[in-house]
Amino acid sequence: MTLFTAPYVLEYAYRRSTGPVIGRFLGSLKAGRVEGIRAPSGKVIVPPLEYDPDTGEACEEWVDVADVGVITTWSWVAEPRKTHPLQTPFAFALIRLDGADTALLHAVDAPSPDHVKTGARVKARWAPERVGFITDIQCFELADD
Repeated sequence: MTLFTAPYVLEYAYRRSTGPVIGRFLGSLKAGRVEGIRAPSGKVIVPPLEYDPDTGEACEEWVDVADVGVITTWSWVAEPRKTHPLQTPFAFALIRLDGADTALLHAVDAPSPDHVKTGARVKARWAPERVGFITDIQCFELADD
């Protein structure tokens, strides 16, 4: 029996739009600021959503929020992989930015897990050149409050 093989590449050759909500959010990051969206209930959602996850109502009012906030929960990454945002040990954390009611997942650059705690204040470290990706915030750093 002879085995025949042939190379085959599975690919999806198309682009996907970010849409009006995430597109605007990423545009604000490129400009060096963070925007959330106010739900009809008054809750400010970051990152923004088109619809309130609790009621399904449309969210339309944009709100500027701070690039500083508080860690609500976190997990230490002792051995980063090459696809991680930092190549030194760091924490992944949910961060509730000042002015927001929900938390954003991002990396926190800290010297050790002993320095990271729930309730710690953090501030964004912005990328020197921003392109409209979540990585325009390189990571968060512990704040000296």
